[in-house]
Amino acid sequence: MRRIARTIAAALALAPGIAGAQALVCIAPGVAPRPTPDLPNSSQPQRVLPIGGYTLAITWSPQFCRTGGFTPAARFQCGSGNRFGFTLHGLWPDGVGKEWPQYCAATPLLPPATIKGMMCRTPSAQLIQHEWAKHGTCTGMTPLHYFETSIQLFGALRYPDMNALSRGPLTVGQFTAAFAAANPGVPANAIRVTAKRGWLDELWLCLDRQAARYVSCKPNTGGLAANASLKIWRGRRR
Repeated sequence: MRRIARTIAAALALAPGIAGAQALVCIAPGVAPRPTPDLPNSSQPQRVLPIGGYTLAITWSPQFCRTGGFTPAARFQCGSGNRFGFTLHGLWPDGVGKEWPQYCAATPLLPPATIKGMMCRTPSAQLIQHEWAKHGTCTGMTPLHYFETSIQLFGALRYPDMNALSRGPLTVGQFTAAFAAANPGVPANAIRVTAKRGWLDELWLCLDRQAARYVSCKPNTGGLAANASLKIWRGRRR
Protein backbone atom coordinates (compact mmCIF):
# COMPACT_ATOMS: atom_id res chain seq x y z
CA MET A 1 0.00 0.00 0.00
CA ARG A 2 2.78 2.43 0.88
CA ARG A 3 4.51 1.78 -2.44
CA ILE A 4 1.26 2.50 -4.31
CA ALA A 5 0.78 5.73 -2.37
CA ARG A 6 4.36 6.90 -3.08
CA THR A 7 4.14 6.11 -6.78
CA ILE A 8 0.77 7.81 -7.23
CA ALA A 9 2.07 10.85 -5.35
CA ALA A 10 5.06 10.99 -7.70
CA ALA A 11 2.80 10.75 -10.74
CA LEU A 12 0.67 13.58 -9.41
CA ALA A 13 3.71 15.75 -8.88
CA LEU A 14 4.93 15.16 -12.43
CA ALA A 15 1.59 15.70 -14.17
CA PRO A 16 1.80 19.16 -15.77
CA GLY A 17 -0.50 21.79 -14.29
CA ILE A 18 -2.81 19.28 -12.71
CA ALA A 19 -3.78 21.34 -9.65
CA GLY A 20 -4.37 24.62 -11.40
CA ALA A 21 -6.05 23.12 -14.43
CA GLN A 22 -8.67 20.87 -12.84
CA ALA A 23 -9.00 21.34 -9.08
CA LEU A 24 -9.46 25.06 -8.53
CA VAL A 25 -9.57 24.50 -4.77
CA CYS A 26 -9.18 21.04 -3.23
CA ILE A 27 -7.96 19.81 0.12
CA ALA A 28 -7.62 16.02 0.20
CA PRO A 29 -9.34 14.37 3.17
CA GLY A 30 -7.15 13.44 6.11
CA VAL A 31 -8.67 9.96 6.12
CA ALA A 32 -9.87 8.45 2.86
CA PRO A 33 -13.60 7.60 2.77
CA ARG A 34 -14.28 3.89 2.59
CA PRO A 35 -16.29 2.74 -0.43
CA THR A 36 -18.48 -0.32 -0.62
CA PRO A 37 -17.77 -3.20 -3.04
CA ASP A 38 -18.84 -2.56 -6.62
CA LEU A 39 -20.07 -5.75 -8.26
CA PRO A 40 -21.77 -6.82 -11.50
CA ASN A 41 -25.50 -7.44 -11.45
CA SER A 42 -28.31 -8.33 -13.83
CA SER A 43 -28.42 -4.86 -15.36
CA GLN A 44 -24.62 -4.45 -15.38
CA PRO A 45 -23.31 -7.96 -16.11
CA GLN A 46 -19.75 -9.14 -16.48
CA ARG A 47 -18.49 -8.90 -20.07
CA VAL A 48 -14.99 -10.07 -20.95
CA LEU A 49 -14.41 -8.74 -24.47
CA PRO A 50 -11.49 -7.56 -26.62
CA ILE A 51 -10.49 -3.91 -26.30
CA GLY A 52 -10.84 -1.77 -29.41
CA GLY A 53 -9.80 1.56 -27.89
CA TYR A 54 -10.30 3.74 -24.83
CA THR A 55 -12.43 6.67 -23.70
CA LEU A 56 -11.21 9.25 -21.21
CA ALA A 57 -14.34 10.67 -19.56
CA ILE A 58 -14.23 14.00 -17.73
CA THR A 59 -17.12 15.69 -15.94
CA TRP A 60 -17.95 19.40 -15.77
CA SER A 61 -18.24 19.72 -12.00
CA PRO A 62 -20.28 22.96 -11.75
CA GLN A 63 -23.13 21.28 -13.63
CA PHE A 64 -22.85 18.11 -11.53
CA CYS A 65 -23.05 20.13 -8.33
CA ARG A 66 -25.92 22.18 -9.69
CA THR A 67 -28.11 19.14 -10.32
CA GLY A 68 -26.83 16.40 -8.00
CA GLY A 69 -24.57 18.01 -5.45
CA PHE A 70 -26.98 18.00 -2.53
CA THR A 71 -26.43 14.46 -1.31
CA PRO A 72 -24.04 13.49 1.50
CA ALA A 73 -21.97 11.50 -1.02
CA ALA A 74 -21.33 14.69 -3.02
CA ARG A 75 -20.32 16.86 -0.06
CA PHE A 76 -16.58 16.57 -0.72
CA GLN A 77 -16.97 17.63 -4.36
CA CYS A 78 -19.65 20.26 -3.98
CA GLY A 79 -19.09 21.56 -0.46
CA SER A 80 -16.41 21.53 2.20
CA GLY A 81 -14.76 24.57 0.58
CA ASN A 82 -13.65 22.57 -2.48
CA ARG A 83 -14.18 23.87 -6.00
CA PHE A 84 -13.59 22.01 -9.23
CA GLY A 85 -13.69 22.68 -12.95
CA PHE A 86 -13.43 19.41 -14.83
CA THR A 87 -13.03 16.22 -12.80
CA LEU A 88 -11.79 12.82 -13.90
CA HIS A 89 -14.68 10.41 -14.35
CA GLY A 90 -12.56 7.54 -15.59
CA LEU A 91 -10.65 5.70 -18.29
CA TRP A 92 -12.94 3.24 -20.06
CA PRO A 93 -11.89 0.39 -22.35
CA ASP A 94 -14.13 0.30 -25.41
CA GLY A 95 -15.09 -2.82 -27.29
CA VAL A 96 -14.45 -3.77 -30.88
CA GLY A 97 -18.19 -3.85 -31.60
CA LYS A 98 -21.19 -2.21 -29.94
CA GLU A 99 -20.57 -3.67 -26.49
CA TRP A 100 -17.64 -2.97 -24.22
CA PRO A 101 -15.85 -5.04 -21.57
CA GLN A 102 -16.85 -4.50 -17.96
CA TYR A 103 -16.44 -6.13 -14.53
CA CYS A 104 -13.88 -8.52 -15.96
CA ALA A 105 -12.59 -9.82 -12.60
CA ALA A 106 -13.61 -9.81 -8.96
CA THR A 107 -11.67 -7.20 -7.01
CA PRO A 108 -11.27 -6.22 -3.36
CA LEU A 109 -11.62 -2.68 -2.06
CA LEU A 110 -8.85 -0.37 -3.14
CA PRO A 111 -6.27 0.64 -0.51
CA PRO A 112 -7.13 3.88 1.34
CA ALA A 113 -3.87 5.46 0.13
CA THR A 114 -4.92 4.93 -3.49
CA ILE A 115 -8.32 6.50 -2.89
CA LYS A 116 -6.85 9.45 -1.01
CA GLY A 117 -4.36 10.06 -3.82
CA MET A 118 -7.20 10.28 -6.36
CA MET A 119 -9.73 12.38 -4.42
CA CYS A 120 -8.68 15.76 -5.88
CA ARG A 121 -9.06 14.31 -9.39
CA THR A 122 -12.03 11.97 -8.92
CA PRO A 123 -13.76 13.44 -5.86
CA SER A 124 -15.75 10.37 -4.84
CA ALA A 125 -14.35 7.29 -3.15
CA GLN A 126 -17.24 5.20 -4.45
CA LEU A 127 -16.66 6.37 -8.02
CA ILE A 128 -12.95 5.54 -7.74
CA GLN A 129 -13.82 2.01 -6.60
CA HIS A 130 -16.44 1.74 -9.36
CA GLU A 131 -14.06 2.83 -12.09
CA TRP A 132 -11.49 0.21 -11.11
CA ALA A 133 -14.07 -2.56 -10.65
CA LYS A 134 -16.07 -1.91 -13.83
CA HIS A 135 -13.38 -0.63 -16.19
CA GLY A 136 -9.89 -1.04 -14.76
CA THR A 137 -10.18 -4.79 -14.24
CA CYS A 138 -10.67 -5.22 -17.99
CA THR A 139 -7.50 -3.41 -19.05
CA GLY A 140 -4.86 -5.93 -18.01
CA MET A 141 -3.28 -3.20 -15.87
CA THR A 142 -2.63 -3.23 -12.16
CA PRO A 143 -4.55 -0.64 -10.11
CA LEU A 144 -1.33 1.38 -9.88
CA HIS A 145 -0.80 1.43 -13.66
CA TYR A 146 -4.49 2.09 -14.38
CA PHE A 147 -4.70 5.12 -12.11
CA GLU A 148 -1.28 6.42 -13.16
CA THR A 149 -2.41 6.30 -16.80
CA SER A 150 -5.65 8.10 -15.97
CA ILE A 151 -3.80 10.76 -13.96
CA GLN A 152 -1.29 11.43 -16.71
CA LEU A 153 -3.94 11.76 -19.42
CA PHE A 154 -6.13 13.97 -17.28
CA GLY A 155 -3.27 16.13 -16.04
CA ALA A 156 -2.04 16.85 -19.56
CA LEU A 157 -5.34 18.41 -20.66
CA ARG A 158 -5.73 22.15 -21.02
CA TYR A 159 -8.98 24.07 -21.26
CA PRO A 160 -10.38 27.00 -23.22
CA ASP A 161 -11.78 29.99 -21.33
CA MET A 162 -14.89 28.34 -19.90
CA ASN A 163 -16.19 31.61 -18.45
CA ALA A 164 -16.02 33.33 -21.83
CA LEU A 165 -17.62 30.37 -23.61
CA SER A 166 -20.46 30.31 -21.09
CA ARG A 167 -21.47 33.91 -21.80
CA GLY A 168 -22.57 33.73 -25.41
CA PRO A 169 -24.41 31.54 -27.91
CA LEU A 170 -22.44 28.33 -28.38
CA THR A 171 -22.68 25.15 -30.42
CA VAL A 172 -21.07 21.80 -29.71
CA GLY A 173 -18.88 22.27 -32.79
CA GLN A 174 -17.64 25.63 -31.54
CA PHE A 175 -16.86 24.14 -28.15
CA THR A 176 -14.94 21.15 -29.53
CA ALA A 177 -12.98 23.49 -31.81
CA ALA A 178 -12.03 25.63 -28.79
CA PHE A 179 -11.06 22.55 -26.77
CA ALA A 180 -8.97 21.17 -29.62
CA ALA A 181 -7.22 24.53 -30.02
CA ALA A 182 -6.20 24.37 -26.35
CA ASN A 183 -4.94 20.79 -26.83
CA PRO A 184 -2.98 20.35 -30.07
CA GLY A 185 -2.84 16.58 -29.55
CA VAL A 186 -6.62 16.26 -29.29
CA PRO A 187 -8.41 16.72 -32.64
CA ALA A 188 -11.97 18.02 -32.56
CA ASN A 189 -13.28 14.71 -33.95
CA ALA A 190 -11.80 12.91 -30.90
CA ILE A 191 -14.21 14.78 -28.60
CA ARG A 192 -17.75 13.70 -27.80
CA VAL A 193 -19.88 16.12 -25.79
CA THR A 194 -22.79 15.09 -23.58
CA ALA A 195 -25.31 17.45 -22.01
CA LYS A 196 -28.34 17.40 -19.74
CA ARG A 197 -31.15 19.57 -21.07
CA GLY A 198 -28.61 21.43 -23.15
CA TRP A 199 -26.14 22.07 -20.30
CA LEU A 200 -22.60 20.70 -20.63
CA ASP A 201 -22.26 17.48 -18.63
CA GLU A 202 -19.23 15.47 -19.79
CA LEU A 203 -16.56 15.15 -22.46
CA TRP A 204 -15.66 11.70 -23.78
CA LEU A 205 -12.24 11.74 -25.46
CA CYS A 206 -11.39 8.88 -27.83
CA LEU A 207 -8.02 7.10 -27.57
CA ASP A 208 -6.31 4.27 -29.43
CA ARG A 209 -5.88 0.71 -28.12
CA GLN A 210 -2.81 1.67 -26.10
CA ALA A 211 -4.53 4.70 -24.51
CA ALA A 212 -1.56 6.66 -25.85
CA ARG A 213 -2.94 8.78 -28.72
CA TYR A 214 -6.22 10.61 -29.32
CA VAL A 215 -8.05 9.37 -32.40
CA SER A 216 -11.30 10.06 -34.24
CA CYS A 217 -14.31 8.72 -32.40
CA LYS A 218 -16.23 5.92 -34.06
CA PRO A 219 -19.65 6.82 -35.50
CA ASN A 220 -22.74 6.29 -33.35
CA THR A 221 -20.87 6.06 -30.05
CA GLY A 222 -22.67 8.87 -28.24
CA GLY A 223 -22.35 12.60 -28.00
CA LEU A 224 -24.25 15.54 -29.43
CA ALA A 225 -24.25 16.70 -33.03
CA ALA A 226 -21.86 19.52 -33.89
CA ASN A 227 -24.74 21.92 -34.63
CA ALA A 228 -26.48 21.30 -31.28
CA SER A 229 -26.74 24.28 -28.95
CA LEU A 230 -24.69 24.06 -25.76
CA LYS A 231 -24.85 25.98 -22.50
CA ILE A 232 -22.21 25.96 -19.76
CA TRP A 233 -23.11 26.42 -16.11
CA ARG A 234 -20.23 27.90 -14.22
CA GLY A 235 -21.86 28.49 -10.83
CA ARG A 236 -22.12 31.91 -9.35
CA ARG A 237 -22.24 34.55 -12.08
CA ARG A 238 -19.76 37.41 -12.00
